Amino acid sequence: MGWLSNFFSLSKEFAMDLGTANTIIIHNDQIVVDEPSVVALNVRSEQMEAVGERAKQMHEKTNKEIRTVRPLHEGVIADFQACEQLIRGLINMAHPGRSIFSPTLKMVIGVPSGSTEVELRAVRDSAEKAGVREVHLIHEPMAAALGIGLDVLAPEGNMVVDIGGGSTEIAVISLGGIVVNKSQRIAGDELTSNIQEHMSRQHNMKVSERMAERIKIHVGSALSDLGDQAPEDYVVDGPNKITALPMKVSVCYQEVAHSIEKTINTLETAILQALEETPPELYADIMKNGIWLSGGGALLRGLDRRLTEKLNIPFHVADDPLHCVAKGTGIALKHIDEFQIFLM
Repeated sequence: MGWLSNFFSLSKEFAMDLGTANTIIIHNDQIVVDEPSVVALNVRSEQMEAVGERAKQMHEKTNKEIRTVRPLHEGVIADFQACEQLIRGLINMAHPGRSIFSPTLKMVIGVPSGSTEVELRAVRDSAEKAGVREVHLIHEPMAAALGIGLDVLAPEGNMVVDIGGGSTEIAVISLGGIVVNKSQRIAGDELTSNIQEHMSRQHNMKVSERMAERIKIHVGSALSDLGDQAPEDYVVDGPNKITALPMKVSVCYQEVAHSIEKTINTLETAILQALEETPPELYADIMKNGIWLSGGGALLRGLDRRLTEKLNIPFHVADDPLHCVAKGTGIALKHIDEFQIFLM
């Protein structure tokens, strides 16, 4: 019966990257859940109808009986009850049948480094109400650094820029702590909003949040000249915002680059401010090691090249930027005693 007790023992521990756009759960070093952070609720009963990808498919397509909610906004919980339902639903995906055996769950959750005590308490309470008995929190840039493979305990400066859906976390890390920290409430959602506004202003076309997201994925760029890496134009179907008649617009990467220019400039300024606050010895390490980009925003075409040219410091995109925080959270869970120094 030893294997059975080991099974239940292993079933107790999960690592979660609770993101504005996507939530990832890791168990036994494997990604077991990678779903959009969306929950569909019955309007009358407030009971959960769907969670994750199924709920996202309903988003902006619901009837009056169902509403879809993204519980997190700009990296923090905006709807406490919906977040609890989201966490509960995704834990059930990761660990089906736990209600039968009711093991004591332990979880490490990644949170934005700029979170207030109230926001941290909200994450902890949501997890506990969803059935997690032992909750540890880790700042997302620290988790991203672990996921990238950096030695966060070394007496050496490393800089990480984690561009998520709702917030961008900029941190200089040394000796297991965050020396300089900038948390900007601008990220992937802001870029999506920029594209929506551009389509409305430039083409008189009304596009949904999901359509703007698809435009960003297909032709999003931080540079107006990508050379041989330029993507093909993306054709968008939608209504004219004045006449409501159907339109077909071909969108190129140059106009997307123009539409998100202001947000990218804000990101550059935030990185520069973090560098200004960095002690000289750590600054020298960063110039030698470069700056690491993680999160979904790191996949924006030409972003690393633009930042390298602008700041004259090499920028590197992590091997798996979408999952860096989740992987780092999993590493923190696996070595929880060693990393108590920066867990909350």
